[in-house]
Amino acid sequence: MRKLMLAVLAVTAVGAGVTAGSAPAAAYDYPWCAQGRGFGIPGDCSYQTYGQCMASASGRNLYCNINPRVAFGQQQPPRRGRVHRDNYYYD
Repeated sequence: MRKLMLAVLAVTAVGAGVTAGSAPAAAYDYPWCAQGRGFGIPGDCSYQTYGQCMASASGRNLYCNINPRVAFGQQQPPRRGRVHRDNYYYD
Protein backbone atom coordinates (compact mmCIF):
# COMPACT_ATOMS: atom_id res chain seq x y z
CA MET A 1 0.00 0.00 0.00
CA ARG A 2 2.84 2.35 0.82
CA LYS A 3 4.49 1.72 -2.58
CA LEU A 4 1.20 2.50 -4.30
CA MET A 5 0.87 5.80 -2.44
CA LEU A 6 4.46 6.75 -3.30
CA ALA A 7 3.85 5.89 -6.96
CA VAL A 8 0.67 8.01 -7.06
CA LEU A 9 2.50 10.87 -5.34
CA ALA A 10 5.39 10.65 -7.82
CA VAL A 11 3.06 10.66 -10.84
CA THR A 12 1.15 13.62 -9.41
CA ALA A 13 4.37 15.54 -8.75
CA VAL A 14 5.65 14.91 -12.28
CA GLY A 15 2.30 15.97 -13.77
CA ALA A 16 2.27 19.16 -11.71
CA GLY A 17 5.85 19.93 -12.70
CA VAL A 18 5.13 19.49 -16.39
CA THR A 19 2.01 21.63 -16.20
CA ALA A 20 3.64 24.40 -14.18
CA GLY A 21 6.74 24.49 -16.40
CA SER A 22 5.02 24.76 -19.75
CA ALA A 23 4.79 28.17 -21.35
CA PRO A 24 1.81 29.36 -23.40
CA ALA A 25 2.07 29.06 -27.15
CA ALA A 26 3.77 32.01 -28.78
CA ALA A 27 1.55 34.37 -30.73
CA TYR A 28 2.64 34.67 -34.33
CA ASP A 29 2.20 37.66 -36.56
CA TYR A 30 2.83 36.13 -39.93
CA PRO A 31 1.42 37.78 -43.07
CA TRP A 32 -1.45 35.34 -43.70
CA CYS A 33 -4.41 34.51 -41.44
CA ALA A 34 -6.95 31.69 -41.68
CA GLN A 35 -10.33 33.23 -40.87
CA GLY A 36 -13.80 31.85 -40.41
CA ARG A 37 -16.04 30.32 -37.76
CA GLY A 38 -14.39 29.65 -34.46
CA PHE A 39 -11.64 32.21 -34.93
CA GLY A 40 -11.70 35.71 -33.54
CA ILE A 41 -10.32 38.69 -35.37
CA PRO A 42 -7.82 38.56 -37.09
CA GLY A 43 -7.87 34.73 -37.02
CA ASP A 44 -5.08 32.16 -36.97
CA CYS A 45 -2.12 34.20 -38.26
CA SER A 46 0.51 31.47 -38.28
CA TYR A 47 1.15 31.18 -42.02
CA GLN A 48 4.12 32.60 -43.88
CA THR A 49 2.67 32.07 -47.37
CA TYR A 50 -0.75 32.13 -48.97
CA GLY A 51 -0.26 28.52 -50.06
CA GLN A 52 0.34 27.36 -46.48
CA CYS A 53 -2.80 29.16 -45.35
CA MET A 54 -4.92 27.71 -48.17
CA ALA A 55 -3.63 24.20 -47.49
CA SER A 56 -4.66 24.53 -43.85
CA ALA A 57 -8.02 26.11 -44.68
CA SER A 58 -8.88 23.44 -47.26
CA GLY A 59 -11.90 21.42 -46.18
CA ARG A 60 -12.40 23.43 -42.99
CA ASN A 61 -14.78 26.14 -44.27
CA LEU A 62 -12.10 28.79 -43.74
CA TYR A 63 -10.64 31.45 -45.98
CA CYS A 64 -7.28 33.22 -46.00
CA ASN A 65 -6.71 36.93 -45.71
CA ILE A 66 -3.80 39.28 -45.15
CA ASN A 67 -2.93 39.82 -41.49
CA PRO A 68 -4.17 43.34 -40.65
CA ARG A 69 -1.40 43.76 -38.08
CA VAL A 70 1.14 43.32 -40.84
CA ALA A 71 -0.75 45.18 -43.57
CA PHE A 72 -1.73 48.17 -41.45
CA GLY A 73 1.00 48.08 -38.82
CA GLN A 74 2.47 51.14 -37.22
CA GLN A 75 3.82 53.36 -39.94
CA GLN A 76 7.27 54.84 -39.75
CA PRO A 77 7.49 58.59 -39.23
CA PRO A 78 8.42 60.49 -42.40
CA ARG A 79 12.12 60.86 -42.96
CA ARG A 80 13.57 64.31 -42.93
CA GLY A 81 15.01 64.87 -46.36
CA ARG A 82 17.56 67.36 -47.50
CA VAL A 83 16.35 70.86 -48.03
CA HIS A 84 17.06 71.81 -51.62
CA ARG A 85 17.86 75.45 -52.17
CA ASP A 86 18.53 77.31 -55.35
CA ASN A 87 22.19 77.97 -55.88
CA TYR A 88 21.43 80.92 -58.10
CA TYR A 89 22.08 84.43 -56.96
CA TYR A 90 19.85 87.12 -58.31
CA ASP A 91 21.03 90.71 -58.40
